Amino acid sequence: MHNQVLLLSRDRDAVVPYRSGVSLHGHTRHSQESLGFIGKLLERNRLTRQWIEGKKEDCRRITGVTLAFEDAYWTPPLCERLAFDVETRQIEELGLKPMVSLTDHNSIDACTLLRADDSLRETPISTEWTVPFGSAVFHVGVHNLPPAEAESFMAAMHETTASADEEQTFALFAELCGIPEVLLVFNHPLWNFMGITGEQFDFELTRFLESTNRYLHGFELNGMRDHSENRGVIELAAEWGQVMISGGDRHGCEPNSWLNLTRAGDFPEFVDEIRNGRESTVLIMPQYARPLCWRFYQNFTHVVADYPGHPEGRRRWDERTFHPDSSGRIVPMARLWKNGTTPEFLQTMFAAAVVASRVPLQGVLRGWRNRENETLLMPATASGTRSGPNRTIREAFGEGGAEASLEDCLYARGEPATD
Repeated sequence: MHNQVLLLSRDRDAVVPYRSGVSLHGHTRHSQESLGFIGKLLERNRLTRQWIEGKKEDCRRITGVTLAFEDAYWTPPLCERLAFDVETRQIEELGLKPMVSLTDHNSIDACTLLRADDSLRETPISTEWTVPFGSAVFHVGVHNLPPAEAESFMAAMHETTASADEEQTFALFAELCGIPEVLLVFNHPLWNFMGITGEQFDFELTRFLESTNRYLHGFELNGMRDHSENRGVIELAAEWGQVMISGGDRHGCEPNSWLNLTRAGDFPEFVDEIRNGRESTVLIMPQYARPLCWRFYQNFTHVVADYPGHPEGRRRWDERTFHPDSSGRIVPMARLWKNGTTPEFLQTMFAAAVVASRVPLQGVLRGWRNRENETLLMPATASGTRSGPNRTIREAFGEGGAEASLEDCLYARGEPATD
């Protein structure tokens, strides 16, 4: 097993030995992203709680609809072709052959639409599968489904997600793993996005891996999670003897900040390199060095921005965001407003957010960046991430693995210790 994690900032020659760049885990308009987190955030503070209650009352009075964030969702602004082009362009600028695997939540629509173009017939059919497990929910990247069986596998995944039956889940994992061309990646394995207690999450994570690790081919280092969590994933991968794989998790217009480098000439060959060669080289792009909160904010402005060039019905944020109407039917939020006009307070708020994202803030952010300029291989702290009992972070790269800060080119190189 061989893991490398490189940061492209100073040594652009790092990509020279490789033939292709692989972009994994990107989202398009076909992903449904819950708005439930907004309600939770607003409820935490007394002032914001009072403010949103007033807006809910306004919404009931004007539209007859009770605003329920937990029942609403938004969709990313990019269609499948634009998302594919954003990722392809970044890889081509490195002088590499691009391989792009889009993974919308529980959907393969983007991939199948791309494959309808003869020039994109080799596009992998992939998805991000939602796996309920006990009191937790995990996400698994399922890459390169066989075209003839992709729809039936998606139906099986939907059924398994709906039933939350663990035996059914394990059986489907085994079936997917039995297909040599399929790559199964545990996406952001330490993200407790259901908000259960840390003790509960660790219990469910251990149970999940005890049954599924044999079917997984790698753990994801995620471009939209912080350094501390990614260090914890490196430690987790060492503990469970897993390869580390990139995952950008792009939802907006910024291309993925994590890529895989490979000598493979096509996606099945890359899968073989991971599954059988147990070899992975992750390249971290310069945008990951920017403060994560600022990148989240920029993604938010991508979501709420207007796109006049998009097809009609996809140009405004409230045409790409969905909520139940008075009859309970899911509709674009634009249909909830009188004359299809977004309330003025939302127009003002989102317009201000977009303008603020264009203000040069490098000086303000310099200190913030320095505070986030952590070393990926630093030991996990008691208040940070989990600590594996069997192997350490350093062992994931070998005892001679180098350490470097985010400002440097290299995180770590080296052969990991093997059992």
